Formats: sequence, C-alpha cells, structure tokens
Amino acid sequence: NSLKTQRQTFTRITTTLRYLGTNGLRLLLQFYFAKTPMFWIPKGWVPNYAAFLLAFPRAPRGSVSVQVWGIACATVVQIVFAAGAAGWALLRREEVMGQQGRREGMAMGVGDGGGKGEGKKEL
Repeated sequence: NSLKTQRQTFTRITTTLRYLGTNGLRLLLQFYFAKTPMFWIPKGWVPNYAAFLLAFPRAPRGSVSVQVWGIACATVVQIVFAAGAAGWALLRREEVMGQQGRREGMAMGVGDGGGKGEGKKEL
C-alpha cells in the first residue's frame, strides 16, 4: 500500500512540474508581455477588425500580440510536424512496397479480376 501511495505522489509531482515547465512558463510569459507588441503591422495593410483581432487581448492596435503570435507559431509547428510525418510515412510505404514487389512480383490492382469476369466477392 505504501508503494502505491509513493507512486501516486511521484506521478502527481512529475505531472505538476511538467505542466509548470511547459504550459505554466508559456502562460507566465504571455501574461508578462501582454501589453508589449511582438511587431507592428504597417498602417493600411489589414482592415480595422483584423488589426483588433491581431492585437487581442491587450497589445496596442496595429501590432501583433504575444498571444496571437504564440497561436501562429504553434500552428506552423503543428503543420510542419504533420507534413514531416506524412512525408516519412510516404517514404516508408514506398520502401515497404518496393520490398514486397521484389519478393512477390507484380501485384494486381483493386479492380483487376484477372480477366475471368469475376465480380465483387462477399467476405
């Protein structure tokens, strides 16, 4: 029973430290730099409502807030990661397909029935 309690305590402490080290630090930085613009947008480049949204919640109008910049950076990282994962999966699939093709010979397509006039088969 003591081991179970120690394990739960360890899990709770590590989870809290991990959260504070990642999300907590981000939230602290966003709160500290909330009124500081990340950069300024030249006047007339975006409509007023877009300038308001880019400066949301507390940055000066005509600038990009740290919150919006953080969302934009996180989105770009997510897209690049997804593209990299898709590219990696595509490369791995081609490698596997190439190895199977050498072993098995030419594979038939889905719609090929071998010319025997066979229709779809029930499974």
